[in-house]
Amino acid sequence: MTISVGDKLPDVALVKATAEGPEQVQAADYFAGKKVALFSVPGAFTPTCSAKHLPGFVDKAEELKAKGVDEIVGTAVNDAFVMGAWNDAAGSGDITMLADGNADFAEAVGLTMDGSGFGMGKRGQRFSMVVNDGVVEQLNVEDGGEFKVSSAEYMLGQL
Repeated sequence: MTISVGDKLPDVALVKATAEGPEQVQAADYFAGKKVALFSVPGAFTPTCSAKHLPGFVDKAEELKAKGVDEIVGTAVNDAFVMGAWNDAAGSGDITMLADGNADFAEAVGLTMDGSGFGMGKRGQRFSMVVNDGVVEQLNVEDGGEFKVSSAEYMLGQL
C-alpha cells in the first residue's frame, strides 16, 4: 500500500552519506522534530536525476529553507558511497543524501518500480514529500517517465 498524506514514515534503516563514511540512521529518529523536503530518484547519476532533479533542489535550497524547510534530503536505491559521490559531483552542502541500498524505504512507502528492463532491478519511483516531524504533509509521485510534480519548484508552490 502506498503511503499517503497524514501517514507517519515507516521506521526503516537508511544510510547517511557523510565525509567520514556511511552512517546508519533510523527514519523515525532522523525525521523527528523537523520539516524535511525529501526527494527520491530512480538512481544517482541517471540522466533526468542528474540534469534536473538534484540541480533543482540545489538551486532552490535557500527558497525552501526560507519557507520553513529545515533539511533537504535526497534518496535513491544506491549505496551511500554512490550517493555521496553524486552529491559531491552535482549537489551541495544543502543536500543530505540517504541511501536506500536494499530498497527497504521505497518498499515500505509503497513506491517501488521495476527497472529490470534497463538493468537496474528494483528501484524507488521518482517522488517528493514534505515530511513534518515524521508525518507526510505533501506527497508528489510522478507518472512513469515524467518529471513535473516531484521538482523543487513544484514543492515551493506547496509550502
